[in-house]
Amino acid sequence: MTPTRILLLVTGGIAAYKACLLARLLKQAGFSVKVAMTEAATRFVTPMTFQVLSENPVATDLWGEGQSDALDHIEYARWADLTVVAPATANIMAKAAAGIGDDMVSTLLLAFPGPLLMAPAMNDNMWAHAATQANRETLAGRGVAFVGPGTGFLACRTESTGRMAEPEEILAAVKEMAAVLPARAEEADQPPAAPGYWAGQDVVVTAGPTHEPLDPVRYLANRSSGAMGYALATAAAAQGARVTLISGPTDLPAPRGLARVVAVQTAREMADAVATSLEQGPHWLMMAAAVADFALAQPLAGKMKKEDVGEHWELSLVRNPDILGEVVPRHRQSGLKVLGFALETDDLRNRALAKRRAKGMDYIVANDPTAPGAGFGPGRHQVMLLGEAGDIWASESLPKPELAARLLNQLAHAEESS
Repeated sequence: MTPTRILLLVTGGIAAYKACLLARLLKQAGFSVKVAMTEAATRFVTPMTFQVLSENPVATDLWGEGQSDALDHIEYARWADLTVVAPATANIMAKAAAGIGDDMVSTLLLAFPGPLLMAPAMNDNMWAHAATQANRETLAGRGVAFVGPGTGFLACRTESTGRMAEPEEILAAVKEMAAVLPARAEEADQPPAAPGYWAGQDVVVTAGPTHEPLDPVRYLANRSSGAMGYALATAAAAQGARVTLISGPTDLPAPRGLARVVAVQTAREMADAVATSLEQGPHWLMMAAAVADFALAQPLAGKMKKEDVGEHWELSLVRNPDILGEVVPRHRQSGLKVLGFALETDDLRNRALAKRRAKGMDYIVANDPTAPGAGFGPGRHQVMLLGEAGDIWASESLPKPELAARLLNQLAHAEESS
């Protein structure tokens, strides 16, 4: 599936400089980004800055001057899946509420029919003004989502409410909205890899690492990127499954078309989320997450100073819950199929088979990230799929999205022939 397309609209406030970081974060998270700016916004940040960050031309002018083409106010609106206004000034909120289109950004807001997120930024008195609050209510009533404003130091040298939400907060809101976007028409028409089987199946997928806190700024983690779990969730949703994704911390955008996304940090949070999801009676649980085996017995309340530690820092760790071995058996309902993953660097097949038997899994995916053609991250990988009778399928080295689709196909055939 192609990346979700984000149209970032930048208006004329001092917080426009933060939109540069937002554009970069969106790109790093895997979104496709185009930017449009008001003339006032170009007084704070140049269009060239956003062109470099987004890797696309920046629309600024209705008359086709500069980087703009004459119909960009229509073409950008047709292109986008989700539009973000950051910063959203009092002026642009008023124009949007009244349906005024007299510049590139306000015209795009009229032409764009999809979901819209606004990040207000303005003086505290402007934000509190009855007209601004009425405009916000009008826009919210039309389905516009808002993030912020926050409280902090403003350009007018006061400390109050009106500060634009931080780019990381806006990114989190974008990920949440993108996760429930329907598939595009051209993608919905693509035939599934295993026609029929996954349509209507309730599938729970776990993905990513967990972060176990040591103190407020440090944590224990592993090298999992979440790419395999996210690819499985994407492929299952594309084939008609109702997918709940339980994800540890990753930089990946949530796949579109999911029924639900649950964000967790620690192994215990993931265990609780899995238990809650199993109580809903899903058909499949796919445990692709790399859950930390241990956590600090007592995380520190304040940041540990290296001067206080000396030459050695000894940590007392306790075992985390074994989700497949302990949590799943307590909450497993009749008919649930369980797919687990075994990451090993030696004796891969035998260790995976032993793990499948010990933890009562129906299937297990065995993988060695250090093998040629395999690895962490969004690149290529290769796996073995094992079941009760032993070997089912050994893949070649494939991009993870293709690998996930083929893995689902093999599982469907295994179930249909059993």
